[in-house]
Amino acid sequence: MEIKQYFNIIKKRLWLVLLIVFVITAATAVYAFMTNTPKYTATAKLVVNSTSSSADGIANQLDLGAINSNIQLIKTYQEIIKTPAIMNKVVKEHPELGLNATQLINMVSVSSVNETQVMSLTVTDGSYERAAQTVNAIATVFQREVPQIMKLDNINVLDEADPSAGGVPIGNSPILFVLIALVLSIVIGIAVAFVLEYMDDSIKTEEDIRDVLGLPVLGVIAKMNEEDLTAKEHLPAKPFVGGGERANHT
Repeated sequence: MEIKQYFNIIKKRLWLVLLIVFVITAATAVYAFMTNTPKYTATAKLVVNSTSSSADGIANQLDLGAINSNIQLIKTYQEIIKTPAIMNKVVKEHPELGLNATQLINMVSVSSVNETQVMSLTVTDGSYERAAQTVNAIATVFQREVPQIMKLDNINVLDEADPSAGGVPIGNSPILFVLIALVLSIVIGIAVAFVLEYMDDSIKTEEDIRDVLGLPVLGVIAKMNEEDLTAKEHLPAKPFVGGGERANHT
């Protein structure tokens, strides 16, 4: 099949391709804009350190082994933070957040910063102010409860989120989804046009007769409608010229 034939197939079913493109793109646009709600993230940082005091009250310097131990301890702390033991206390002490323990667990994520002794707590919410208040509350409660859970007092809040700072919404733009839907709908529309053309085995043109039956086309009957027939009936009859004169001379 030549490239020209491909274009002819698309042109013949262009209305169908455009319909598919319109329906898919419009549906995606409606869904994307209706379900797109801005999300904000607020982050608080905790530092895990351990110091031991000498007899004279001067803190000894941390050795490399203690630092590595603290880094490994962060993995344990990451799991402890996202437990009802911590979140239930946050819910009890901060009812103004209007959240339960399960919601808090789903909202918070915990990570270590580049294999350091710093832990990063991030809360995602539809309001930046509430996200900042929530992450600060979790950090404070966790710092207080760790000594009772781990028998270690080595958590300090390094940086709190500022509820009044505002935030930038995160998430994918609805326009991106619409553009992706547009491209995919064009591909789907063209694919449907080719499938329908492949399944259509009817004979419509002179080329189809030659290709399918192997017979030459001797004549073609033009398609006429009632307006063409009516117009032809009202045309004046053309006089026969030439035949009578020849008969008189013979």
